[in-house]
Amino acid sequence: MIMCFYMTKSFEKIKNDILGKKYSLSIAYVNQKTSKELNKKYRGKNKPTNILSFPLLKNKGEIVLCPDIIKKEAKNFGRTFPKFLGFLVIHGMLHLDGMEHGSTMEEREAKYDKKYFSRHRRGLDDDQSRRRRIHQGRKKS
Repeated sequence: MIMCFYMTKSFEKIKNDILGKKYSLSIAYVNQKTSKELNKKYRGKNKPTNILSFPLLKNKGEIVLCPDIIKKEAKNFGRTFPKFLGFLVIHGMLHLDGMEHGSTMEEREAKYDKKYFSRHRRGLDDDQSRRRRIHQGRKKS
């Protein structure tokens, strides 16, 4: 079963940042059976996977995500489901942008992951030392 969505609002800024505003991206969420079938057909691997990226045209592509696999793997990486999902979407977009696995891709993943998923609700970077100073400076009432 494939549930296909065009660009969701939550990923639109990331897509524009990595692939550009003119890039047309769809995101599909699939079950493990479909993920396994696609992974076998296109990568020759007989197991379900968390994400697959498919460049379709120069400015058009699709990302296929398997939430069941992502939920299981998020725990192994010490992340919440939404943050790991976001990281994988970044990973898929970088592939659509022509990047291959390696240190350069890892650096860009870290950059975008920090930019979009390592911020407080006010948009400040997660700076433990700054938070500690603020907390220590408060007087108890």
